Amino acid sequence: MRTARAVLLGALHGPAELVPVSSSAHVALVPWLLGWQRDLDPARRKELEVLLHAGTGIALGWVLRREALGALRRLDGRRVVLHLLALGIPSAVGLALEEQIEERLGTPEAAAAGLAAGALLLLAADALPEGSRTAVGAGPVDGLLLGIAQAAALAPGVSRRGATLAVARMRGYSRGEAGSLSWEVALPVLAAATALKGRRVLAHPPAREARGALAAGAVASGASTLLAAPLLRAVERGPWWPFAAERLGLAAVTVARSRRIACEDRSR
Repeated sequence: MRTARAVLLGALHGPAELVPVSSSAHVALVPWLLGWQRDLDPARRKELEVLLHAGTGIALGWVLRREALGALRRLDGRRVVLHLLALGIPSAVGLALEEQIEERLGTPEAAAAGLAAGALLLLAADALPEGSRTAVGAGPVDGLLLGIAQAAALAPGVSRRGATLAVARMRGYSRGEAGSLSWEVALPVLAAATALKGRRVLAHPPAREARGALAAGAVASGASTLLAAPLLRAVERGPWWPFAAERLGLAAVTVARSRRIACEDRSR
């Protein structure tokens, strides 16, 4: 685990978590495209992913503290059901299928497919007329659909942020209201997933020589999240096609390199 590489991935993770491009796909594919995977065994990679999410999650909690307090004040029976559905569905799917998802969808090709599918979903949602619903009026049906969206985002490349934004737009919310609702339901899932995976990492602590690099990656992730906070408003106010284009570009580069590797293997 090289500290410089951990810091670079942390600097990438923060901004990628704020916009609908799939931070997990970027953190997985960038080392693969650059040939770093040889130097990063699966256990170290999982530890780094957990700490990057922790750094980003703490920073997001600070950036969105007012929104989080507002959501707590609005809690009533209807919104409790909304949050139970939005959190419970992806949690249940993740606990039941985490190993299968990692084994069957943990390839660069699968991540590329998720990036492309999510990009098309973003473009379709962004083409809809601006809705008039507000996040304050969200109810159980929204929670059900947002929970399903977050469960689908367990597939690499799909993006929790992108899936929830698209579903919210399709439910008649404006870009701004979709952005608020997206974070309201996504933050508990992010916190729960980080806590669960963090517990597993603590059960088998990182090697002493890797701890400095992992800590540096977490700090870089938190710092980059704070610095990139204005991107939150860009997502809520501007078009989404630039994010879809970036996703499609990364997917295309990934597929091209995968085919080149396959050709080289066949020629040996």
